[in-house]
Amino acid sequence: MNHSLQESLLLNSTTHPSTEATRSAREVFTAISGLIVGMFVAVLSGTVVSTSLPVIVADLGGTQAQYTWVITASLLATAVTTPIWGKLADLVDRKILVQLSLVLFTAGTVAAGFSHDINMLIAMRVLQGLGVGGLMSLVMIAVALIISPRERGKYMGVVGGIMALATIGGPLLGGFITDVFGWRANFFVGVPFAIVALILLQITLHLPKPQTAKVSIDYLGIVLLAVGVSALLIWVSMGGDQFEWDSVTSYVLAIGSGVMLLAFVLVEVFVKEPLIPMSLFRNRTFTLSVIASIAIGVSMFATSVFLAQYFQLARGATPTESGLMTIPMIVGQMGASIVIGQLVSRFGKWKSWMLLGSVLALAGVSLMATLRYDTPFALVAVYMFVLGAGLGMVMQNLTLIVQNDTPPQQLGAASSGVNFFRTIAGTIGVTIMGSILATNVKDYIVDGFKGFKPSSPSDLEALKALDSGNVPKMSDLPESIRNIVESAYGHGIADAFVIAIPLAVIGVIAIAFIRNKPLSTKNSAEQLRANAEESAIEVAEAEVGAATGSIRVIDADGAETASGRVLVLERDDDGADDEDAVR
Repeated sequence: MNHSLQESLLLNSTTHPSTEATRSAREVFTAISGLIVGMFVAVLSGTVVSTSLPVIVADLGGTQAQYTWVITASLLATAVTTPIWGKLADLVDRKILVQLSLVLFTAGTVAAGFSHDINMLIAMRVLQGLGVGGLMSLVMIAVALIISPRERGKYMGVVGGIMALATIGGPLLGGFITDVFGWRANFFVGVPFAIVALILLQITLHLPKPQTAKVSIDYLGIVLLAVGVSALLIWVSMGGDQFEWDSVTSYVLAIGSGVMLLAFVLVEVFVKEPLIPMSLFRNRTFTLSVIASIAIGVSMFATSVFLAQYFQLARGATPTESGLMTIPMIVGQMGASIVIGQLVSRFGKWKSWMLLGSVLALAGVSLMATLRYDTPFALVAVYMFVLGAGLGMVMQNLTLIVQNDTPPQQLGAASSGVNFFRTIAGTIGVTIMGSILATNVKDYIVDGFKGFKPSSPSDLEALKALDSGNVPKMSDLPESIRNIVESAYGHGIADAFVIAIPLAVIGVIAIAFIRNKPLSTKNSAEQLRANAEESAIEVAEAEVGAATGSIRVIDADGAETASGRVLVLERDDDGADDEDAVR
């Protein structure tokens, strides 16, 4: 018998992952501190500029079509690269991937702040999206490698709270920065955080390296997914605006995206290392979590996009005021994410909280569908709190239960898969809701002005501005006209939320049918190590059994695991291995 085989048997018989010292909460937070800061920067980068985009595009001389591309370019890059980063995390050094994605994001952000024209801004937003896609995937994967599912809830609750703060608080910060320092400062505000995150990652983050000996990259799958998803999102986001739905361009994009995505699925079935293993969909937890994440994605994206418009266009608030008005949403989402995360970790029960959260999310979007321009703010605050609490209970826990019920070898692909479908669904959903909003607002404005007679030159100028189709500046409108326009936007935004209601119902049903599997007490790194040890024992026993007929391994307590003619492996005080054939 060779020495490495003896070593493997001896070590596996005397050690176990459970004997490792349990990390304290402080040690765990130190280990993931860089990840949390990186996640905060990634989410903040997209939301902090939302309130200043009209100013940015106007200052750079952009058209309405280019305005759409500024938003779509980043979302496209994030959506397409999310599963790619996740799969790479199963193959190569995860720490390097996290640092690379953060560097890409920071470089794109700084360059965007120096943009001298709209095309440069669009290109830099793509680079930003590449980094954000990596951070959104890799942070959750790294947390899973460090923390067991049972303990992960409270830490992921903190991550979810940070995401909520960045998602809802970003527009508030962006509005203030734009008013005080100018729009370019929005792109630089996250740079200090990114530098801090890189330093913390280098010092505190220690992740096990993947066990794959030879890396096999699914290049064809990457190309098919990128082209298919890009064509789909361009078709959905620009159809009816930049080109007619019944046009050659529309048909080419729709059919082309369908063909590419179908080819991607076929490639994933046969390729050695698929980006999104089709075998994952045989796992009921993964499949139902993807369905639920689609519903959550639409509600989450819609809230961040349309709440700012509601407060600014339907209630006449400034960007800074609209950010302050979203505080109930922040409190609900951040509070629920942290509190429920703690409860999940303490008691190990997750399904009842997720069901409650999905019901609250359904109630929240239903209440949002009743908004009007004159709805008392106290009621609006309650609506936001309910929706925020529902999203906070569900969003991070979907990733948690998928990681808990997925083999650690597929951790990256499964985690990023949930995020991928949530991003795609959210982008498509918000685009459709935006189209409904634009159409209905136009109809409501036309109905509101029936029988209206301008009484001053300012009324005539305001009507001409509205007729141009541009988004109006409410503070410049005469009061009589402003009331009609605010009413139209309030009603139109409520109509947009109607789309999210049936999706929220599907989300409740999907979560109800997810198997209530107990949360594991081992982190993914320990599971990978345990699997490797079991494989080593099986191989060693097979080799020794073939040579001797049977095997007995003496463990640390002197107990034996087999009888008959065996080979006993023990270690002398000097570290040498002895082999004794007995009976």
